[in-house]
Amino acid sequence: MSDRPISTKTHCYAAVELRDLQITTSIGTYGPGDVVPDAHILDLTLEISPDHVWVKNDAMALIFDYDPLIADIDRIAGDRHYETQEYLMSRIVDACAAYPQIIALDICLRKRPVLGDTGTLGVRLQLGREALAQYRARPD
Repeated sequence: MSDRPISTKTHCYAAVELRDLQITTSIGTYGPGDVVPDAHILDLTLEISPDHVWVKNDAMALIFDYDPLIADIDRIAGDRHYETQEYLMSRIVDACAAYPQIIALDICLRKRPVLGDTGTLGVRLQLGREALAQYRARPD
C-alpha cells in the first residue's frame, strides 16, 4: 500500500452500515384491539471519508469507531416513551450529527407487526453532505 493519501478528486465512497438492529424502546399509544409492535428495527448508513476505511495500517485510531454511537442510540431509545417514530429518529440523527466523521446519512426506523402478525412499517430520512452540513450549522 502506498503512503500517499487517496485523491479527493477521484470518486471514492465509504460507509458504515448498520442493519436490522432491534432497539429497545417504547413508541406510541395503543387502544384495545390495536396492533402493538413487538419490535422496532433500525437501519443506518453513515457515509464517512474513505480515509477511515481504506487504511494502510491495522489501527483503531485510523477508522471511525462506531461503538460509542451505538451506545448513544441505545441510551436515546430507552431513556423515555416516544409518541412517534419520527421524534426518536430525529434524536438519533442529532446523535449522528455530533460525530464530525459522518458526512451524510440514511436512517430508517421500522416497526413490526403492522397488521395482525405481518408486515413492517418504517420511516426513512436521508441527509446528503450538504443537508447534514446545513443541519449542523443551524442555530438551536
